[in-house]
Amino acid sequence: MIEKDGVHGVLLHHRTADGKPPVTFAIAAQQTADVHVSECPYFLISGSSDAFTARDMWHAIKEHGSFDHLDSITTSACSERGSSIGAAVAASVTLSPQATHNVTFSLAWACPEVKFPCGKIYHRRYTKFYGTDGDAAASLVHDAIMDHGSWESQIEDWQRPILQDKRLPEWYKITLFNELYYLNAGGTIWTDGSPPIQSLASIEGRKFSLDMLNGDFENLTGIISQNNTAVDILDRMASILEKIHAPIASNSAIGTSLLQGDENIGQFLYLEGIEYYMWNTYDVHFYSSFSLIMLFPRLELSIQRDFAAAVMMHDPEKIQLLHDGKWASRKVLGAVPHDLGLYDPWFKVNAYTLYNTDRWKDLNPKFVLQVYRDTVATGDKSFAQAVWPSVYMAMAYMDQFDKDKDGMIENEGFPDQTYDVWSVTGVSAYSGGLWVAALQAASAMAREVGDKSSEELFWNKYQKAKSVYEKLWNGSYFNYDNSGGKTSSSIQADQLAGQWYAKACGLMPIVDKEKAQSALERVFSFNVLKFKDGKRGAVNGMRPDGTVDMSAMQSREIWPGVTYSIAAAMIQEGMVETGLRTAQGIYDAAWSQEGLGYSFQTPEAWNNDDQYRSLCYMRPLAIWAMQWAISPPKLHKEPWTGTSEDALIKHQASFSRVAKLLKLPEEEHSKSFLRVIYEITCSRLRS
Repeated sequence: MIEKDGVHGVLLHHRTADGKPPVTFAIAAQQTADVHVSECPYFLISGSSDAFTARDMWHAIKEHGSFDHLDSITTSACSERGSSIGAAVAASVTLSPQATHNVTFSLAWACPEVKFPCGKIYHRRYTKFYGTDGDAAASLVHDAIMDHGSWESQIEDWQRPILQDKRLPEWYKITLFNELYYLNAGGTIWTDGSPPIQSLASIEGRKFSLDMLNGDFENLTGIISQNNTAVDILDRMASILEKIHAPIASNSAIGTSLLQGDENIGQFLYLEGIEYYMWNTYDVHFYSSFSLIMLFPRLELSIQRDFAAAVMMHDPEKIQLLHDGKWASRKVLGAVPHDLGLYDPWFKVNAYTLYNTDRWKDLNPKFVLQVYRDTVATGDKSFAQAVWPSVYMAMAYMDQFDKDKDGMIENEGFPDQTYDVWSVTGVSAYSGGLWVAALQAASAMAREVGDKSSEELFWNKYQKAKSVYEKLWNGSYFNYDNSGGKTSSSIQADQLAGQWYAKACGLMPIVDKEKAQSALERVFSFNVLKFKDGKRGAVNGMRPDGTVDMSAMQSREIWPGVTYSIAAAMIQEGMVETGLRTAQGIYDAAWSQEGLGYSFQTPEAWNNDDQYRSLCYMRPLAIWAMQWAISPPKLHKEPWTGTSEDALIKHQASFSRVAKLLKLPEEEHSKSFLRVIYEITCSRLRS
């Protein structure tokens, strides 16, 4: 590579097979008045050849202390098929007895393209600054050598206030920063924000369709004159229906279409876990997103824009569900997707197929809560304006799950939320609390964008839902659900997720302080202390008699990320020592020398036998929610001025029209096991 500022090195160009993107490695050292740098650009690592070998390379260093004596012809060849090569850099320095000297080496690589299995290719974010040529590795390694001291200093400046905070125990400081490993190790991809390199015209578009039985678009005269968000949403829906074969860009979760000016900092993907291959799994990002909004807020806004765009997607492609073999649309209009896909992210969302997540009860509320939190955390009004239509549509979509029209959504008797093998029926502490908080967040979001009628609409719905939610209170905590089933009275560790997020967003609490503290004390006493003496975190479900809820795999698991979020909720309620003690169980299990050995691979879960599930998982980044609670950021909110009932009835009619159009078709009742056996037997007899 070309010498610059004394930086000498070697480039290794790796041309991959099968059309995969190329990669170039660079290794270099800096030559100074005291340090001499020499290079070995080629040596054979494996393969049958008479070329200069690794053994020869080490012999040269042993004999001469540098590579200056190498024959340039011998060491300047390309690798042959079936062989692999390496390169080396040597830095030589003469030292007096007892003297020391620092020598700076650096390794970097340039892989400018990201190619997904669908064939689409994107440029990585760094190419905005270093170009798309593989030789950018030379510039990267040069800048690392020249600037690493400044980078390290800035990292220390960032960490110092927390490390010197005497309120915080040492284990917490260690774990807080170490859990950030996942932002790098979680399969992270950061693109330059441009569309795929291929021409969009060459990519087949998808066909849009909606079930028109739920309503009609022709009879809108009764609400067109109202000039409110519902009309805008209806116009968008009508536009979608007109595009029978829409361009690909209009049916994708590319949130950069919502950007203005130079706000585009690219698109960001990270895996749910190294065993669960889905990009930006949203029900989990709900927990881990505190790390991004606190440390990389513009990346967090980018993710939320992508999901806002995804809310407006409708993809009728049928996918088969794993749990019952039925077929469902990949993603319907108004539903927040479970994830942004895998093989073709942003264009083909929902790689998750265990259940139909269009019927999940937590995704849409989590979207509304997150975008409101991100709005007030950043003060970015242009972001709020861009995502507001998606917020409104996401809330309208959920109206269909309020079966009895009391303002509260009901779970449908299957695992229709992030605890996806733990069934729940009726009004529930987890999903119900998220819904109550989301209604308040939607009202506050409307206030941020100046939509007074929507602010009043959602505030009215919030008050109704809140009164229903309070019926889950049993005097000590909130029941798991109101179905009256065997586990309805279970103590769910995550029962106050809605309260936690509402307070984190600067909203009014959805339950009063006494109830919140009582519920969290019960979680601490039962889910934490009655499980391995509090040294493993909070088990998800406990029975009132002090035994673990064994009704499902996930009810008897400890989820580190959820434990961190519960600790954050405790801290917000003034229970600081209780919160830290709860979270310390995760440190004891995952990070301490006496623990289970999960350092830098914190799993999604472990059980009472200390058996883990899904190493290297996204959710434990939720420890940054604890830091948010310990040192709350300044929030940029519009002041609440109260509401009136004047336009509420008219706007309710508009909202109901949108909700009706978004309603899913009625599902067939699931066949019983005996019915399935009967039909299989009959078909065999007929054959």
